[in-house]
Amino acid sequence: MRMLRLVNARLVNEGQVTDAELLLRGDRIERVGRSVEAPAGTETIDLGGAHLLPGLIDDQVHFREPGLTHKGTIASESAAAVSGGVTSFLDMPNNSPPAVERARIAEKKAIAAAASHANYGFYLGATNDNIEEIQRLEPGEVCGVKVFMGSSTGNMLVDEPRALESIFAKCPTLVVTHCEDTPTIQRAEQAFRERYGEDVPMAAHAEIRSAEACYKSSRLAVELARRHAARLHILHLSTAREMELFSCGPVLDKCITAEVCVHHLWFDDSRYAELGAAIKCNPSIKSAADREALLEALRQDRIDVIATDHAPHTREEKSQKYFAAPSGLPLVQHSLNVLLELHHRGSLSLPLIVEKAAHNPARLFRIAERGFVREGYFADLVAVDLDGSTEVTPRQLRYKCGWSPFEGESFRSRVALTIVNGRVVYRDGELVTPPAGQPLSFAAR
Repeated sequence: MRMLRLVNARLVNEGQVTDAELLLRGDRIERVGRSVEAPAGTETIDLGGAHLLPGLIDDQVHFREPGLTHKGTIASESAAAVSGGVTSFLDMPNNSPPAVERARIAEKKAIAAAASHANYGFYLGATNDNIEEIQRLEPGEVCGVKVFMGSSTGNMLVDEPRALESIFAKCPTLVVTHCEDTPTIQRAEQAFRERYGEDVPMAAHAEIRSAEACYKSSRLAVELARRHAARLHILHLSTAREMELFSCGPVLDKCITAEVCVHHLWFDDSRYAELGAAIKCNPSIKSAADREALLEALRQDRIDVIATDHAPHTREEKSQKYFAAPSGLPLVQHSLNVLLELHHRGSLSLPLIVEKAAHNPARLFRIAERGFVREGYFADLVAVDLDGSTEVTPRQLRYKCGWSPFEGESFRSRVALTIVNGRVVYRDGELVTPPAGQPLSFAAR
């Protein structure tokens, strides 16, 4: 059985930063301690004082397969993920065709079993008329049910009050929502069309996809969850005002939880003039005051999870005018770099980053034996050099779309090593093993 010993690590785990050694046997962590003994023949990796974290669990990605593989594939985007220290992902259902039937989930699992570098789980999508399919879900079959309460394509916009009531009342698993109020957005779009025609400036995105649209929809989702005693997780919050909807405290004490994404912690609306459609996403990137409120909410334990909403589009698609340019950003390869840069700036501590990007996703989604550095748990780990550097250039990107909104940035940290299921999969800029991700296991309770 494969044996690996990691020495000279600064372990960041469960609120502590300590000197540690680890012994890995097969796909599991066998020993964690100040000093661990290893059998003869064990491979040893000296981390040289690098910080060792549990691998990140990204609870919101769009890897585009099946159906939209000109933008990305499970193979390409999971390669980017492990290159950035993300060892597990939860993939969204807005594929082509959308994953709104259980058979589609089985198809995606089969693709991932053959192609994914990272561990994987999938959401079932809700529609106005698939409540019976939702109710047929088996325990642990999916990580949750995704409800687009605004901003979706095809039949995945759930906007009928009766359908929403039914989903929140009868869904047997976690309800996960994208919250923007479509009528509010449509009125703003019409006003800007009357003023600019089709040449609406990209900077208008924060006004069209406004704080009002976000708050109105998030408030409705919270009201529905409370009325039906449903478990609710609201994704990619982007406004200061929405923070009043959520309570502070440990994630396991809550039935209603909140997520923020790295681009809403990094960019603000002053960057539209420079980056344009490269930062056009839904919900929109808003003001610097909103960004600071989101960071404060993380520190208060009002926001529970940090993710990406990784959503690649081609350069050609993004080069179009405002209404034609799709929303979404490729982010998963540099999400940890962004968080570590915020640590360098004094905004986030290392234990808080690990709490929100590894521990809490595992707790919230009831992911078995992952998200922590514990004996007996799966060995999903990332080593980072806080004194290193990462220059974001097109050449080093692993996304199929070939671009990043962070191009030109120089981050003061480096992902040195990523381990998935006990195997070194990424080291010093190179993928070193074939895809071997495993399906995530979601406990029923």
